[in-house]
Amino acid sequence: MTQETPRFDAACLATLAEAPGVYRMLAADGTVLYVGKAKNLKKRVSSYFQKSGHSPRIQLMLQQVASVETTATRSEAEALILENTLIKKLKPKYNILFRDDKSYPYIGLSGGEFPRLFYHRGAFDKRSRYFGPFPSGLAAKEAIQLIQKTFLLRTCEEAVFAHRSRPCLLHQIHRCKAPCVGLVSAEDYAADVRLAELFLKGKQGEVIEKLTAQMEAAAAALRFEEAAVLRDQIRALQTVLHRQYVSSTKEVDVDIVVAVAERGELCVNLAMVRGGLHLGDRAHFPQLEGEATAEEGLAAFLEQHYAETPPPARLLLEPWLLEEMPEGLNGGAPRNEMERAWLDMARHNAQLALVARRQSRTRAASRLEALRQALDLPEPPRRIECFDVSHTAGEATQASCVVYEHHQMQPAQYRRYNVTGITPGDDYAAMRQVLTRRYAKLAEGVAAGSAKMPDVVLIDGGKGQVAVAREVFEELGLDLSLIVGVEKGEGRKVGLEELVFADGREKVSLGADSAALMLVAQIRDEAHRFAITGMRAKRARVRTGASRLEDIPGVGPKKRARLLQRFGGVRGVASASVDDLASVDGISKELAQEIYRALH
Repeated sequence: MTQETPRFDAACLATLAEAPGVYRMLAADGTVLYVGKAKNLKKRVSSYFQKSGHSPRIQLMLQQVASVETTATRSEAEALILENTLIKKLKPKYNILFRDDKSYPYIGLSGGEFPRLFYHRGAFDKRSRYFGPFPSGLAAKEAIQLIQKTFLLRTCEEAVFAHRSRPCLLHQIHRCKAPCVGLVSAEDYAADVRLAELFLKGKQGEVIEKLTAQMEAAAAALRFEEAAVLRDQIRALQTVLHRQYVSSTKEVDVDIVVAVAERGELCVNLAMVRGGLHLGDRAHFPQLEGEATAEEGLAAFLEQHYAETPPPARLLLEPWLLEEMPEGLNGGAPRNEMERAWLDMARHNAQLALVARRQSRTRAASRLEALRQALDLPEPPRRIECFDVSHTAGEATQASCVVYEHHQMQPAQYRRYNVTGITPGDDYAAMRQVLTRRYAKLAEGVAAGSAKMPDVVLIDGGKGQVAVAREVFEELGLDLSLIVGVEKGEGRKVGLEELVFADGREKVSLGADSAALMLVAQIRDEAHRFAITGMRAKRARVRTGASRLEDIPGVGPKKRARLLQRFGGVRGVASASVDDLASVDGISKELAQEIYRALH
């Protein structure tokens, strides 16, 4: 491979340490092309330039490598963590990146005398207990509904629980025992919590046995109403378990991981079994440069996923992929018929996910082609940005910018803009401000050749809004043909929208069945939704005074959320004493005093 990378000085390989660590492959301009970890940095990095038979993706990368940087660590475990951190931070072109911004969901039980059952994503609070992870939010929420229906645990926030004076609707529909008003003793509630914990730990058989024993005891004591309630609980558990899960007779925790590569696309599918219950699966599609093999995709997933998520007792892999198992993980091939069924199901679902993804891209490609024809573009647009303005009678004006790229919406690139300094309700002034803020600096980059405009700029509005966009683009020296307004049709009926142009072209009516209009409507509706949710959140902050907390130095989003949750809103925070404020996790005595002074 040395001959294919003439710019790389192979002599530097001799200076590398024979220690665990992380290496970074750099291009001539300093761009990080690839990040990897190694037990032995010298041997691992040298192997790239001394061996042949690399995959096409790695061969392409090596042709661009100009230098290598390394960071030695004390252990391979530290190298794994550092590698994962750098991959997410630097987003190297040739790493296989699994860009799923959402963490896995968990079910939580809070502390205290009457623990709360709740759905959770993100960092853990040491005062609560967590069960999971679940492969999807749906699986976690279904489990919460079952537990709530069976054991009647409360799900209300602490502030609501502390201030109830009478039972809520959930008690009336038999979903909560109303511990808030003393309708259940702490002892009885704790017994229900213990059963819920057993269920969440996968010990369903033990739960049903305990409930059955309680039912028989109640019936023997002639407490027939109590026995009937227990009977219904047992039936609910059995019915849901049989309907929703592929279960094992053994209460085991297993992750099933398969990698399928077809037609240049790669899918890594993770299925989760907890306590012998199959909870479902989640398909992951990596972002990569060039084609990656199933082995490469699986290795990348295992390293990135289990660097952040504690692994279960066992991983189940196809035998031919076991060589890709990182150290520290307990993996193996199927040992019985049930495990083979789990593996087959995960593989089948990965193949279905690939088919669904291809079909979705085909539909998206046809819509983009239809839009190209409607707009008379030389090629289908790659990037579309759409703007909308939202407010309530001039209050809390916000604008949104959403992005459509790579055949799908890109939520990570969405932006909201707080609109200030205008006459309330002046949508034209709001649109002018937002477009100027979005494209002023970008226009400088376009003029210098270092940036590129989107292929289409959609404006949710008709002639007036398009005229404003035209003025902004003329001032910035940008191409007017990029602007497309989406004007509501007669009677504001869906499907009768017309496209309005800023460069003098006549309006275009696409028709309700137009694939181009379907795409435009999808993007426009997403911009509207994003603007509406931002406006409502801003309005709520203004009306409740939450913005007062935002102005206090040292009170960031997490601390603000903890304060609002603990005290039930800004009024509760304002009425709390300094000692009460300091009892909140992360709030020091000095910060509590600052908060108290700011709110009084």
